[in-house]
Amino acid sequence: MKAKKITALALAVLMAGSVFAGCGSKTESGTESGAASGKTASTGKVYYLNFKPEQAEQWVELAKTYTDETGVQVDVQTAASGTYESTLKSEMAKDEAPTLFQVNGPVGLASWKDYCYDLSDSAVYKDIASDDYVLKEGDAVKGIAYVIETYGIIYNKALLNDYFALDDAVITSIDELNNFEALKAVAEDIQARKDELGVEGAFTSAGMDSSSDWRFKTHLANLPISDGISSTDAIKGTYLDNYKAIWDLYINNATCEPSMLSSKTGEDAASEFALGEAVFYQNGTWAYNDIKDMEVADEDMGMLPIYIGGEDEENEGLCTGSENYWCVNSKASEEDIQATLDFLQWVVESDAGRDMLANEMGFVTPFTTFDEYLPSNPLVAANDEYTKAGKTAVSWNFTTMPSENWKNGVGSALLEYAQGTGDWDDVVTAFVDGWATEYQAANE
Repeated sequence: MKAKKITALALAVLMAGSVFAGCGSKTESGTESGAASGKTASTGKVYYLNFKPEQAEQWVELAKTYTDETGVQVDVQTAASGTYESTLKSEMAKDEAPTLFQVNGPVGLASWKDYCYDLSDSAVYKDIASDDYVLKEGDAVKGIAYVIETYGIIYNKALLNDYFALDDAVITSIDELNNFEALKAVAEDIQARKDELGVEGAFTSAGMDSSSDWRFKTHLANLPISDGISSTDAIKGTYLDNYKAIWDLYINNATCEPSMLSSKTGEDAASEFALGEAVFYQNGTWAYNDIKDMEVADEDMGMLPIYIGGEDEENEGLCTGSENYWCVNSKASEEDIQATLDFLQWVVESDAGRDMLANEMGFVTPFTTFDEYLPSNPLVAANDEYTKAGKTAVSWNFTTMPSENWKNGVGSALLEYAQGTGDWDDVVTAFVDGWATEYQAANE
């Protein structure tokens, strides 16, 4: 499997903030925009349906700051994990529908494009660094990514160095840990010698409740999709043996038995890593807020690519991209649309908005206004190291996944297989046949 390349511009924006404009965005007349300067002519209001539960409180706080500053009402509601699409459908059917929502990529846009206002003349679009971060229908800009994220296998450098120092360690340097065979050998040896190392397992628990299963039915499932698509309506399943190999490695070398996965949560996994009970933890840059300021020091946090035994893995980087695209509800009133556009401009241009996104939420953004607002996050720095080393980032292909039902089918099959109540053929069926079925259903 060859990793798909992210454009050089995309990576430059991801890791260096921006090579473009400075802090203040200007209108064509050269004056600061109304929203960014704390003034607004809008009489409308904003209702944001937030996708990310981990930032729910911070969005509420930011909305209050904006309301205090401008007098414009901003309401924020956050969908429970794994329920965004159903919540959005429900909320859109109400008289007071969201004025600001999100889609996860091309598949999400296909479902909601008739509700997406054309943002091509908006200030927030003018602040975007590249069209790599927008969703278009023809010339119309239907969605704008607001966060660029990276994921892989987070690891504890101190624990891994303890392992490297053991007699008969299978490898003795992080530089040798650059392919699946090496990862498998190390993880299995750590598991066998966990008492000697003082850990509960090589990997954290692969919890399969709604707070955690997305790590495997979506993020991990991204890896075998990379070269497995002949078209978006069908998938070959070329790399599902590799998917099985990495899943087996996770569940058989962890802090708990596979039979316990249905009761394990995302919080459990984060805690196991943060307390030094496990060496490896599959997650992304966004997980930093959940694991910082505990037993693992920032300087001991690193991130590896998710190796699954593909072609040329030694030159592979981390998975990088976005599934978070802001869309403005075109069915809202003109006043509410304008209020929402003003709010978005303020979020990406004001000091309060940029500080919240970068320093409190920990986002790396694709906006040119964030050159002085980069999150202090060792996991972001880890991706920077791969980029500087010339490694090829793996793109996020899961934005082409046909539906949430498809992910749920894969997740259920993964859990049944892990518990011993199903076999791997059921995972293959859910992955390949389920893809075709859900794609057809979504397009009828």
